[in-house]
Amino acid sequence: MSDIKMLVCDDSILARKSMTTMLNSFGYDKIIEVANGEDAVNKYKSERPDIVFLDIVMPVKDGITATKEIIEFDPNATIVVISSVGTQTHLREVIKAGAKDFIQKPVDADLLRQVLKHNIPQ
Repeated sequence: MSDIKMLVCDDSILARKSMTTMLNSFGYDKIIEVANGEDAVNKYKSERPDIVFLDIVMPVKDGITATKEIIEFDPNATIVVISSVGTQTHLREVIKAGAKDFIQKPVDADLLRQVLKHNIPQ
C-alpha cells in the first residue's frame, strides 16, 4: 500500500483532511491534497497518482470538467467522485466523463474500503 499515490481534491479543507486521515488509517501515506479542479488536473499531470478523489462543486474548475481533462490526458486514470451533490444528472455526467465510481458525502469508511479494493491493484 505504501507505493500507492493518491490525489484528494476538495475545496473544503475539512473534507480534504478528513479524507486524508481516513486513507492514512488504512495504511496509505502518499496523499497529495489540492483545493480545486484546475490544481487537480495539473497535479495529475505532474504526479501521476494511482487514484484521484474529486469533489464536483469547486471553484476555478468543477469536478466534471477536471474529470474530462484528466481522462483526456490519461484514458486509464482512476477517478472516484466524492460529493454531497448527489443528483442523478451530476452522477450521469461524471460517469460519462470517465469517473470509475461515486461516493456520497459524508464518506463512510467501509464504503471507501470497498471502492479502494475495486479500483486499486492489490
